Amino acid sequence: MPLARKRIFRPAAPQATTIYVRPGYNRVLAEEFEALKLKRVGLVADKVEAHSQGDLRENFGFKAAKEAIRAVDRKMSALDRFVARNTFIEVDPATWLTKPTATLQLGHVTTIEKQDVATRRQHRFIFLVTTHGETASDPESGIECLPHNSPLATAALGLAANASVKVTLPAGEAILTVLSIRNPTRMELERLLTAVF
Repeated sequence: MPLARKRIFRPAAPQATTIYVRPGYNRVLAEEFEALKLKRVGLVADKVEAHSQGDLRENFGFKAAKEAIRAVDRKMSALDRFVARNTFIEVDPATWLTKPTATLQLGHVTTIEKQDVATRRQHRFIFLVTTHGETASDPESGIECLPHNSPLATAALGLAANASVKVTLPAGEAILTVLSIRNPTRMELERLLTAVF
């Protein structure tokens, strides 16, 4: 009688997406992967040294090195999947200074009002819609970076000024209203965008 194969639930892999990044980001990813490879080599040397110290049942150095190698392997696999699954398009922020402002796009500064449907509480934010991974804020102007692939940006991109839309965000249902759209100034970009070396 054939054995029934055990069914294991695995969540579906995220959809492949286009991720906008600033010039140099792909090099940063490659350098991060190389740094993880070097770290793994050092951890393997630590594991070999700990292995030579005797009884493995009570050898905490060996167990710690093994666990650290697994953690690095997980990071390398996640980074590898992230790079293989997505398409990266480099965008120069200098082009954001003169974009048309009819609808909200990557690189615009926008004032968004968010009203929570359940509590009726209203929040007002000023965002610079940025490329992947930007999270800085400027206390002087009150502008925060909003990565283009965040749930809030995904819901608001493409809206015209004074347009409202009902959306489901991780925090619950909300009504978003785009109050204004404008181009950033060069000084705002310099204060908000972190350097990519």
